[in-house]
Order: sequence, then structure tokens, then C-alpha cells
Amino acid sequence: MSDSLPLPLTAWPELRPGWVWLCGAGPGDPGLLTLHGLNALRQADVVVYDALVSEDILSWAGNADLIYAGKRGGKPSAKQRDISLHLVELARAGKRVLRLKGGDPFVFGRGGEEAQTLVQHGVPIRIIPGISAGIGGLAYAGIPVTHRDVNQSVTFVTGHDQTGDTPGSLDWNAIAQGSQVIVIYMGMKHIAQITQRLMEAGRSASEPLAFVTSATLKQQNVVESTVGTAVDDAKAAGVEPPAIICIGRSVLMRQVLDWQSFEAGAAPRNLDPLDRGRPAESA
Repeated sequence: MSDSLPLPLTAWPELRPGWVWLCGAGPGDPGLLTLHGLNALRQADVVVYDALVSEDILSWAGNADLIYAGKRGGKPSAKQRDISLHLVELARAGKRVLRLKGGDPFVFGRGGEEAQTLVQHGVPIRIIPGISAGIGGLAYAGIPVTHRDVNQSVTFVTGHDQTGDTPGSLDWNAIAQGSQVIVIYMGMKHIAQITQRLMEAGRSASEPLAFVTSATLKQQNVVESTVGTAVDDAKAAGVEPPAIICIGRSVLMRQVLDWQSFEAGAAPRNLDPLDRGRPAESA
């Protein structure tokens, strides 16, 4: 990669001492990092990064100090308040701080909490959005979260709250009845409870469901299932978190939109997956 960014240097924002930039690194593939994210990496004195940020991305940080602050379910992790206050300390020490988070910092990434703490302590911030795994990861799996023949709504939910349980604030009945496509982050731990609640609320056991793990990476794996068989299928396939779970008819689009199979030499299939294999109409 060239050392220069494809715009005049004066066009790029400057990461100044005492500032913290909260940046989304995307779902995994280094190529999905934004140019603003790359610009930040090249300026930072300190990069505080999460578990899902790859070494390839961190290699663009130059001589910056790298501080790991990853939080993984079921494993010893730094407390969120300690991470936020450490960012404050680094900024007050005059460092140019980059807080690098997987996906998008404001989509189930606790970026809002960290930004709030920084502002409360008088630390100036900049937000750099990233591609969220619930959109980009599914796109790499050939699953569009919206398709005009399938859905006019999509709901993004988290599979657990601060306590580690399924969120008590979620109205699963309303979600089941009102959202055509449901994308679940961090839902593997409680997948049995989630699918049961959805079926009790009226979702069909035969409705398509997909698990996507290691989204956008070379080792990406997609397991196609249904709401009723999800628990058994995930166990049989050895699906482990973190995973993105998609529920809805848009999962069927993977039958013809699995573009990564084309790179492996497979021929595109001219089928209409929404009509059980009927040949697609010509454009």
C-alpha cells in the first residue's frame, strides 16, 4: 500500500494531542477499514483496540503504542468503566488516542458509553463510523439485509444485556410480529431461548435462519438453518461465538448471491430462491 492517501494531506482531519477518536475497524477484512480509520492509525500515539481488530489492521499503526482492551463473553476482560477512564487518562497525558473497535463503535459496541465518559471529563472526541458485522458480514455471506421482494423492515438486536442474560427490555412479541428480518448480535449463548420466544410469538419453525462466523475473513463459515432447528444445527456444525444470526426470507437469497463461491469457480445459478427454484425472470 502506498504511504500517501488519495487526497491532498490538507484534506484529512488532524488527530491532535489530548483528543480521542473512536473508530470502527469494520467486521474483519482489513480492506473494509475506512480511509478515515487509516488516517487515524497513521497519526495516533496510542491505539486502544478490541478483540476483533486484526493484526493486519494494527500493522498500519506505525510506532503507536498498542493497548489491548478486548472484551469476550465468558472470558476475563477489563471492566468497561476502567477502559473508559483509561482513555481519559491517556488524553489528559497529551496523547493522540485512537480507540479502535470492531464493526461500528455505535452499533452494540459500547462506543456511546465511552464517548459519553470522555465528554463528561472534558476530552474532545471524533467519531469514525465503521461497517457493522450485521450488514457487512451478512453481505459477505450473500445475504442482503433488505430486498424489496422480501422485506421493508429489519431489526437489529443484541442477544444479551449487561447482566449476560437475554435483554429484558426487548418486546420479543413485537419483534417477532413486526420485523420481517431480524439480525442478532451476540446471540449464540441464548439461541435456544431466543428462537423459542420467537416461535411462541408466531414465527414459523421453518423460517430460514443463518449463522455467520468469522465474517468477512478467509475462514468465514455460514451455516444455513431454520428457527426450529437452529439449536441442533449449530451444535452439529460446531458454531462458536462470536456469530451474526439472521432470521428471515432474505437468508434464501444466499442460494444465488453467494458471491464468494463465484471466486472459487462456481457458476452463478439462475434461480429464484423466493419461489423454491423457479427460473428467475429476465431483467
